[in-house]
Amino acid sequence: MTYYALRLFLYLTMAMLLFIAIGLWRPWVMLWWEDLSNRRKVIKVYGTIAILFYAIYWGLKLIL
Repeated sequence: MTYYALRLFLYLTMAMLLFIAIGLWRPWVMLWWEDLSNRRKVIKVYGTIAILFYAIYWGLKLIL
């Protein structure tokens, strides 16, 4: 069970990095709900989530 949780957070981190790459290319694709979407906002939103998921991944890895 914990192996799957580790993989889930690792895959979520990689997905967020992919979303950052897409958002740097076309910011409005990844921030479609915002009135004003720019590259800085893409990095702020998806970068924060990626760092959070990566920290959870390493936290679980250290605990287990």
